[in-house]
Amino acid sequence: MFEAKRMKEFDVTITETLKLTVSVEASSKEEAEQMVSDQWRAGDHVLDADNFVDVEFESNEGKEIVAERAPDNSIEVLMVEPGQYPQMKTIGSDLTSMQKAVDGYIQAIYPYDDPVALICGEEAKLEGKPLNRALRGEDGEIYDIVAGKFFVCGLGEEDFASLPKELQKKYEDKFRQPEAFLKMGSRIMAIPTGPAKASPKSKAAPAAER
Repeated sequence: MFEAKRMKEFDVTITETLKLTVSVEASSKEEAEQMVSDQWRAGDHVLDADNFVDVEFESNEGKEIVAERAPDNSIEVLMVEPGQYPQMKTIGSDLTSMQKAVDGYIQAIYPYDDPVALICGEEAKLEGKPLNRALRGEDGEIYDIVAGKFFVCGLGEEDFASLPKELQKKYEDKFRQPEAFLKMGSRIMAIPTGPAKASPKSKAAPAAER
């Protein structure tokens, strides 16, 4: 079972109570209430902050926020590979497909406030896979570097789901620039680089040589 944040959307109603007592002379309670009602409608009595006496907050039961999921149980994720620009890709939402996407056992981390997860290889650094992108704190300082391929996805009720469309550009921009890393004393610097060029494909051998 994957660890995923469960979110709900709530509607909260704020009710403020204002109170003003008005004294009038009338022959009955009903006549007095009608007189004050008419006066209020005419604008003779305007309640403001000085008449505030109470406030109440009431919410509904909330509804589950479900990230988009394709009918065939596949999900749309932002794939980020070392030395390459990020791309939106469709992968299976099952464990085997996710492991295949990162070339190993998966690890989920939640470095952002948005309802997203970053899925990377659990043993990518130990396996010596190339460093990919830096993770930075609010001060812009690097606190970790993701090695190997990873992807950013959304969070469903109990598992991972498609990256919401409204967040796709945000994370494409965040991981847009491929990075190289240089150790300077005790610090590691991230150096922006261009995308790596794909190796030319070798020509197929003649049929007689196969």
